[in-house]
Amino acid sequence: MDKVLVVDDEIDIRRALEFVLVREGYAVETASNGAEAVNKLKDEHIDLVITDLRMEGMDGFGVLEKSQEIASSTPVIIMTAYGSIESAVEAMKKGAVDYIIKPFMHEELKLTIKRVLEHSKLSLENQSLRQQLSQCFGSKEIIGTSEPMSGVFHTVEKVAPTRANILITGESGTGKGLLAELIHENSPRRGKPFISINCAAIPETLLESEIFGYKKGAFTGATKDKTGLMIMAHEGTLFLDEIGDMPLPLQSKLLKVIETGEVLPLGDTRMKVVDIRIISAVNKDIETCIKNKEFREDLYYRLNVLEIKMPPLKERREDIPILVNHFLREFSGYAEGKVKGIDQAAINALISYEWPGNVRELRNVIERAVILSDGDKITASDFPQHVMVKKELNIDNSSAGPLKSLVYEYEKGIISDAMKKYDGNKEMTGKALGIDLATLYRKINKYGINE
Repeated sequence: MDKVLVVDDEIDIRRALEFVLVREGYAVETASNGAEAVNKLKDEHIDLVITDLRMEGMDGFGVLEKSQEIASSTPVIIMTAYGSIESAVEAMKKGAVDYIIKPFMHEELKLTIKRVLEHSKLSLENQSLRQQLSQCFGSKEIIGTSEPMSGVFHTVEKVAPTRANILITGESGTGKGLLAELIHENSPRRGKPFISINCAAIPETLLESEIFGYKKGAFTGATKDKTGLMIMAHEGTLFLDEIGDMPLPLQSKLLKVIETGEVLPLGDTRMKVVDIRIISAVNKDIETCIKNKEFREDLYYRLNVLEIKMPPLKERREDIPILVNHFLREFSGYAEGKVKGIDQAAINALISYEWPGNVRELRNVIERAVILSDGDKITASDFPQHVMVKKELNIDNSSAGPLKSLVYEYEKGIISDAMKKYDGNKEMTGKALGIDLATLYRKINKYGINE
């Protein structure tokens, strides 16, 4: 039974929430102020905190901060009766998972709590799985607890033990090479060779000899035998990065190796038997390449027995704070370790940025900031100018009226403007507003916004 802690200085609110939650099957603890809530967080296991934003003494921000210190995995929902959308959004930037406005509808409250708890459990399962998957991975651990990365990790758990060839798709800088190593290290081939080659980084004239090898005298300059990467990867994994850039003649030879399990080095007359698993990666639309006769369709199906898509960083913004902390630890030796952390404004700037270079670009920005920072905390001024530019929504705040009506029109206007700004793209809209898709859909239906 999930236990919910309700924090509010109004006894009627506490009693009403307790009544609704108990009826839904939750165990409920209540606290009349922030200090009492902190004590209960220390003494008991709490699965969810629902706290008022405005309270005497320690307010909702204080409860949120203490909750993150005491039980960082416990989600926090903010309540406010003041229609302060900016404050609620600020709380979400600081780590709250959602907000509700008093007076709230019981059905909306129940749906929000159910969704938050389900997501929390999924994140904990994902964290556990990530720890299992990365136990052999050391400093190359893939970081992420977001829903998109949870899907990646669950897929890896299923496919890693198999012999199937895998195609990893995704933008440049998302970590496709790390994922390939992760799959290898968690497969029965762990301990055997993991050999990688970037098909776009080697001239076409050399790529064939690198992959297949050659005998002495096979061509001008072949003064001694060279073992090809396929033979080097025997009983292990061969990772072909940027497979979409492999020349067509070489694609035919690769297809034959996959079909026969045999390699013929250049200039040799004897086939070599190889047992390899092939993991490929591509950052271009491979199906378009097939239509344009730039990539063999039969080879595509041989390589793409299972596909894993690495999400771009802009689709997993909630992972940015933990990625930043990971990189700060990685670069802790720079400048005698004087940089100890990063301030909230800097984190907000990183979350708002679009990251065309994905995780690779984020790592570069943090490394640069650690080197350039004059203090013990990174600030937004330590970032390149293009990262510091904030996204702003065109919002008209001139409406007036009773509080409930004002809040209704204000939130509706924010969401409508954001939907227009991002041409109806709900993922982009949700990221800009700091809410997940489920919340966005719920609010679109609530306000009757034209999609």
